[in-house]
Amino acid sequence: MKKVRVAALQFAAGTDLETNKQKILEMIDRAGAHKPDLMVLPEFSNHASWYQDAAHCYRVSLALDDTFLEQVAAKARAYASHIVLNVTLQRPEHSCSGSSILFDREGKIRAVSDKQVLMGHENDFLRPATEVTPVVETDIGCLGLYACMDGVIPETPRDLALRGAHILCNSLNSFAVDEASLHVPVRAAENKVFVVAANKVGSLIPEDQLEMVSQFTHIPQHFLYGAGESQIVAPDGTVLAKASLANEEVIIADIDPSQAENKLRPDGNSIFAHRRPELYEALGQRPQTIAFSSHSKAVGVACWQPSTHGLEAIDELCALLPELDQSHDVMLAPELFFLEDLKNVPWGQALELSQIALNRIEAALRGLRIEVASSFLMEGKHGIQHCGVLLNAVGMQLKQPQLHQSARYQQQLELGNGVLTAERSWGRVAMVTGEDAIYPEVFRLLALQGADLVLIAGHLQERWEIETGLVERAAENRMCLAFATRSQAAGASLLADLESDFTLMTPWEERIFDGKINMPKIRLAPRFPGVFGAKLHVDRSHNKVISARTHLLDSRPWHLHPSSESGTLRGAVDGLK
Repeated sequence: MKKVRVAALQFAAGTDLETNKQKILEMIDRAGAHKPDLMVLPEFSNHASWYQDAAHCYRVSLALDDTFLEQVAAKARAYASHIVLNVTLQRPEHSCSGSSILFDREGKIRAVSDKQVLMGHENDFLRPATEVTPVVETDIGCLGLYACMDGVIPETPRDLALRGAHILCNSLNSFAVDEASLHVPVRAAENKVFVVAANKVGSLIPEDQLEMVSQFTHIPQHFLYGAGESQIVAPDGTVLAKASLANEEVIIADIDPSQAENKLRPDGNSIFAHRRPELYEALGQRPQTIAFSSHSKAVGVACWQPSTHGLEAIDELCALLPELDQSHDVMLAPELFFLEDLKNVPWGQALELSQIALNRIEAALRGLRIEVASSFLMEGKHGIQHCGVLLNAVGMQLKQPQLHQSARYQQQLELGNGVLTAERSWGRVAMVTGEDAIYPEVFRLLALQGADLVLIAGHLQERWEIETGLVERAAENRMCLAFATRSQAAGASLLADLESDFTLMTPWEERIFDGKINMPKIRLAPRFPGVFGAKLHVDRSHNKVISARTHLLDSRPWHLHPSSESGTLRGAVDGLK
């Protein structure tokens, strides 16, 4: 596949349809001067997402045969470029949808992708998607389309990547600065695809209503503007081009879409080949009330980065426990912290070391209140299991077998068949071990089980895991995380806590809105051995309402999941053929 040029167009859109149309055509001309093969425009380019009532929304929305769209199609022909335009569309029975429209080089409409997850007041005026977004095969690769809130949670981009998309085209209408820093780039890295994301600048609501809306939403006026920072992201999470916060502009990058066909991690493990869809069926079930722990509260968690291996590492851990006992509730150690070489150490020896470690830790915990979490190899019914284990003075409190195979181990594991949680005095805890940490589905399942805190005994391989991946797992599920790894060139351990103030359009008591809606509080460990810790407010995980009628779990497009009870037809490629 040859290199192609892609562009993200960043601009403002007000409430006058003709003015907005001229701005769209002007920005396409501006981008067209660079001869791109693909242009992506912001969400709701036809009209600001602010309406007097449903009739007004329908009146300013477009029909598919509208001259507005015909003029965009003419530009696609003129520049021989694919164009992704997001607008509100008129639908049957006077309903409307927020839809991305893909024009090909000849100006033909190849796909219409309706927004799957509506944000806040959008629920009052728009209908969500009832069908999956088509993945469209073109001469520049397979394209997938989605919009804004669809990328704040993982389901839609994941589905598009699994169905073969090389380039994800994301149209945004966002004032949140954490869109650009977190939710946009993570979708590229976790799926190993390109993302071209176009956001707005300028006021997102009518200027004459800024003061009133600011008072009503409790958001300072200067944050009611599009946050810009449109970007183009590579499959490894590298940002190839990024726009400013406030200026209208076009950003360009030359990419090789075939790079998105390589789904391998540094150790040779494929991010998709070892998925286990049979474990994820709950994600396609109708949302139900989550049974949260009734006594969740702040918990002190310490992550330990060892300086040694083998028996010395076991002794080092045990020696730390009395010192940490009064200040922390849980100490988390990296995956198989006592093994230096997972690939070449004989598994008989590894099993023996695991048992020694378990015995010594159990002995060291006697008389202490602190708990210890790490991973160990254990004999299963049909082979060797790699298990995340939580221990205290009484014994083993949680044993979570790894759920996905890994190329880092010298032989196949006997895998677990589901996620587990355990009730503690401070809340509900879960463990994620080894390669399971790269699968968004695992954390989603744990969130549905009401996990307040997820302890990850891990081994860091890629920078995106620590920069956006684990941060996003905490954000999209609104749960606390602790990740322990040996210090690597790619990074070190991480603790993710939650802000108490979260839901938009409600009074915030501990902070003034700072442009970040769904960003956890992150602490990164230094890149050398030792212990670092913090209090994690696990009780805050119970609030998952990001805005009115928008819930991080319940609003997921469960009805479009492959295992959904709705039986929605799944189009593979180009749903308009």
